[in-house]
Amino acid sequence: MLQIRPNCECCDVDLPPSAKNAFICSFECTFCEDCVENKLLGKCPNCLGELVRRPIRSEKQLLSHPASQKRIKKEHFY
Repeated sequence: MLQIRPNCECCDVDLPPSAKNAFICSFECTFCEDCVENKLLGKCPNCLGELVRRPIRSEKQLLSHPASQKRIKKEHFY
């Protein structure tokens, strides 16, 4: 099950579970659309994998399977 991380690892912008501008790689590294398009050029800087739009979990499912609240920010990106 996806962790649904709460922020962009690059710029630290909030990415709530319903965000349509959240992107992930196969390891669930999470980035906002702006960073994916303008800084990362569609590739995860951690694993060099493809970044795709993160699926949205329904409100009902979030009640029993909540999103992660652990923020990850990596200063070395930009």
